[in-house]
Amino acid sequence: MRQAALLFLCTATVLAQLQTAAPAQNPAGDAAYASLTRAFDALRSRDYDLAILSFRNAAALSPRRADIRKNLAYTLMKTGETDAARDEFGEAMRLDPADFHVALEYAFLCFEAKDDASARKAEARRIFALVRDTGDAESSATAATAFRNIDDPLKEGIERRQRALATSAPTFGAYFELAQLAEQRDEAELAASNYKAAFRMLPERKSVLLELARVEKTRGNSEGTMAALIAASRGPEPRTAELARERLPERYPYVYEFREALKLDPSNTALHKELAYLLLTMSQNRQAARGDAEKEFAALVGECSDDYVLIAQLGLLYLEDQRTDVAMPLLNRVLEHGDEETANRVRIALHVPSVLIERKDAAGQETPDARELAERSYRAGFLKDALRYFTQAREENPSDSSLALKLGWTNNLLRDDATALGWFDVARQSSDPAIAAEANRAWRNLRPERRLFRTTVWLYPLFSSRWGDVFGYGQAKIELRTKRLPLHPYASLRLAGDVRRETSGPAPQALSESALITAVGVGTNVWHGANAWFEGGVATSYLNGNHWSDYRGGLSFTRTQGAALGGERTGLFLETTGDSVYISHFDEDLLNYAQSRFGYTRSLARSRAQAFWNQNFTVDAKKQYWANFMETGPGFRIHPPGMPPPVWINVSALRGVYLRNEGNPGRSNFYDLRVGIWYAFTR
Repeated sequence: MRQAALLFLCTATVLAQLQTAAPAQNPAGDAAYASLTRAFDALRSRDYDLAILSFRNAAALSPRRADIRKNLAYTLMKTGETDAARDEFGEAMRLDPADFHVALEYAFLCFEAKDDASARKAEARRIFALVRDTGDAESSATAATAFRNIDDPLKEGIERRQRALATSAPTFGAYFELAQLAEQRDEAELAASNYKAAFRMLPERKSVLLELARVEKTRGNSEGTMAALIAASRGPEPRTAELARERLPERYPYVYEFREALKLDPSNTALHKELAYLLLTMSQNRQAARGDAEKEFAALVGECSDDYVLIAQLGLLYLEDQRTDVAMPLLNRVLEHGDEETANRVRIALHVPSVLIERKDAAGQETPDARELAERSYRAGFLKDALRYFTQAREENPSDSSLALKLGWTNNLLRDDATALGWFDVARQSSDPAIAAEANRAWRNLRPERRLFRTTVWLYPLFSSRWGDVFGYGQAKIELRTKRLPLHPYASLRLAGDVRRETSGPAPQALSESALITAVGVGTNVWHGANAWFEGGVATSYLNGNHWSDYRGGLSFTRTQGAALGGERTGLFLETTGDSVYISHFDEDLLNYAQSRFGYTRSLARSRAQAFWNQNFTVDAKKQYWANFMETGPGFRIHPPGMPPPVWINVSALRGVYLRNEGNPGRSNFYDLRVGIWYAFTR
């Protein structure tokens, strides 16, 4: 857009000043100061990659600061990453709605976007209207012009296409273009009706359903959104189906949702088949579903008169209900015209001898065996077909452990982890070391998630030069985990102790709780790296046997971007953790921790190592000096060769400063060399 270019040119000088000067001094408690300093230094040296990583680190440390997001967005624009810049401008606008300049930048980038163009243009139009009505004089004038330049052509285009549809034969293109223009002008109802009309004219274009799902979501029509996504996910277009599956919830669709999808896409045979087989599965536990299953199979047989698998299934259903008058004509059709494999299944049901099948095609060439068909289906992403062929191949060759491994991975991808776990258990008994090792890794990774009771143990002995002491922390926890409950009750035993026990001087202070803490509690599922927990119990001092009540709980968050410590890639990484913990024994205090590590991961012979820079920030609700400080400094982690995978040695050299000094018997600044050994496992 011409306005976008003018706006960018007008602000270029201001941006250069914004991005080349770091803050003159560190405001008290600014956790992002060090990262911002690195970012601005990198900008001055034109090292944009480092600047972007540093701005992202600063944004993680100070997520409520719009100025960090804004500077990150401008830096991304310098590297040509306009999509990422658009997202950062959007976040900055959310944090600071009064910054109309940022809102305009975001709107112009939305208008120029190529991905989800209709939705982005609609967003741009809405923002221009908002800034036009509420912004300062200069921003309002720019937004008013941009709004007119968007809205007037949209209005004219909608009217022109409506006249064309009213006076001439409708076409797919006319409906689709009208729907896109209506969506961009926020006329969601008009857009939805025309997307549906376009799809009815060309039902093989399943990608239209993705457009419809987006509009239905805008309208707040959750049932319409699900129907469109389900129909698109069961279509023949691989990319469309993949995008639809990504937008669907993790749960399996309900029967009524399948029916709504079929109303929208009645010619979708794959969708209709899945509903029929779903009802058939349900009929094993609920008799009412059996009649529904028979109706669906009968409708499918009417639509697909040459699909002898469906005909056989319907005939066998009738046969089980002792309705031989309608079952036998169907089964005889399969015996006369169906393929030999399907016909043999009917013969088995009728207690008739099977016919040996020669796997030859019409030219006398051998047809692909079940394993080859399974591999083809697996590579193409047709997992249900792959499962069927792998199962058949395993029945033909039950001693082939590689097939058991393939069945494990296929069931895992189909989210049937209980079955996958069983196949991995079979494959890990293989005499082939490579198959056994891969299956054992998969089994160990999957088994804790499937166990009703899960045990987690971690230990972290740590030396601190700041205190001249060795600390010991650890926990053993047994959880009750069921898929039906979002909460997991658990029993826990914690250790918190040290060697010195207390500081020296005229007013010695305890350095740790020096106690074993038994507790019961409850925790939530992990969602996007975050979870909550709370527990209550009794702490027992191992020094004098004293007891006291202990209640604690909080929120935890962790996220790693880039080359993770336990992964296989090497390269840059950013690790962020945050905790907010209430502890009754600490005068009912609320402790808040934010820690980040930015560095590089690489492999060393038979080991893995990380070098990084620490940035730690701690505050509490009671404003006690010992719980309000900031630390920064280098560190490294290494996995010792020959040790179990969960063992890591951590070393950090930190420079810290107390943010509050009331009651502090020492200096406000400190150095600390920390050396610790981390060990954890889950069973």
